[in-house]
Amino acid sequence: MRDSHGGGGSPASEGASGGAGSSRDGEEPLPESGVQVGGDGYGGVRLGGQQPQGMRALRKSARARRRNLILAGAMSSVVLAGSAVLWALPNYAASQIGSVDAGVAGSQSQGAMNILLVGVDKRDNLTRKQQNQLKLGRESGQRTDTMMVVHLSEDHSKVTVVSLPRDTWTTIPGKGEHKINAAYQLGGANLAVDTVEKATGLTINHYVEVNVLGFIEVVDSLGGVSVCTPVAINDPKTALDLAPGTYQLDGVKALAFARTRATARSDLDRIDRQQQFMSALLKQALSGDTLTNPAKLAGFIDSTLKTLTVDRELAGDLVGLADQLRSISTDDVSFATVPIADSDYRSPTGESAVLWDKPAARDLFRRINADEPLVPGATPSGSASPSASAGPSSGPTASPSPTPSPTALNVPPGRITLRVLNGTPISGLGARTRTALVQAGFLIPDKAGDTRRDHTQTIVRYGPGQLDAARTVAASLPGSELRDVDIDGIEVIIGRDQPAVEKVSVTGPPPSSTPSAAPATPTPTTTATARTATQNICKQ
Repeated sequence: MRDSHGGGGSPASEGASGGAGSSRDGEEPLPESGVQVGGDGYGGVRLGGQQPQGMRALRKSARARRRNLILAGAMSSVVLAGSAVLWALPNYAASQIGSVDAGVAGSQSQGAMNILLVGVDKRDNLTRKQQNQLKLGRESGQRTDTMMVVHLSEDHSKVTVVSLPRDTWTTIPGKGEHKINAAYQLGGANLAVDTVEKATGLTINHYVEVNVLGFIEVVDSLGGVSVCTPVAINDPKTALDLAPGTYQLDGVKALAFARTRATARSDLDRIDRQQQFMSALLKQALSGDTLTNPAKLAGFIDSTLKTLTVDRELAGDLVGLADQLRSISTDDVSFATVPIADSDYRSPTGESAVLWDKPAARDLFRRINADEPLVPGATPSGSASPSASAGPSSGPTASPSPTPSPTALNVPPGRITLRVLNGTPISGLGARTRTALVQAGFLIPDKAGDTRRDHTQTIVRYGPGQLDAARTVAASLPGSELRDVDIDGIEVIIGRDQPAVEKVSVTGPPPSSTPSAAPATPTPTTTATARTATQNICKQ
């Protein structure tokens, strides 16, 4: 309870008013006449009568002591509060996450590092209501849903995430050939790490296991996420029914969106949706609406930590690593998928699996290990952009190279992966052309799709670095038009001209070879497509 001073006002308001009869710090009211300079201890001017010099000094000393005591108390509180936060946050994080011996190499707090991210669905602790919501049934246990390699650049300014298709057919050390997601089931975190190291050639420094079912609470803590689909999704298993469009989804629906395989490319489409989902989640987490809302931020951190199990070394420094990444934006995070040679491989055991394009995959992981950017136009970690460092150009701006006249082909069909789209109203034309191109030796992992139905001429569209391969494709489709566009890879749009597919022969040297060059490892003609998290986010 505050003391009353001359009229019931608060001491602060009365001291500030300086009016007649007011008091400050318990002093007696001053007479209404006279001037006192510096008597209030702040160097100000006060109205009032003369006070004895000794009394003024005594009162000034008392006030100074009180101010120093309050200041010291406030500073102590700040220091103690800060110390408590700094102490409590790592300890709180350690209390919320699990740890496991994953047999990883570990790392220094600085420097490039690779993290194996494994998504599992642990159902044992779900309630009956949650199981019904997620259409999971009553079966207990856990399964690997997702495998990704997360690469942090040397200066931790860039993050590259590479999805490893769960159906990848590979060698699991000591277990023979299996799908890559069987490694976790056969030997837990240790075997999963060992398998990924052997398949990618990368050293795995840390291991993070995420219970994907826990992301329901993570999404809900952020108020949902925005996702989009270019095709309809109708999955009775998850009760997900979406027409093409953009949606704001809650946790249950968002998780179903990221996990469904009820579209044409099955797991490969799911990888795209998972990358989109992670990008949307990152955007929402980094938004001002989250960072400036203590309750929302606390809920997000709390729900996220509860989904994690990490290797023991990372468990002790998770907060430190997160602090190093605090300046990362969605422009600094890139997503890619391992290039595929055969998405419908039939294994010796009769399983439907996926085979990597091994030369292209080796090139991808080499670039990642060297901190090279995967997204066209991006600059390497820690490097300035060319426009920032280069002086003014003295010559004319370079223009795109014109399509060359036909010459000897130098990329064989067996090294070319492409997509086929039907650009006409003729039903089944895309599928028939795809079959003929596969028979001619081209790699076409996806079923034929559809696009605008008004194309008269067949078009071979190609992205950066794909001209030589596109020339081979165009040669197999006589009369088709070559078109340099801003896409990833190569796609064929079939027109009303319906060219008959012809088999072609490669007679020229490989694109990068010279007469004196020694035989080298084949240069991949397919490259991993990569997009930043910003590019993955749905445009409203």
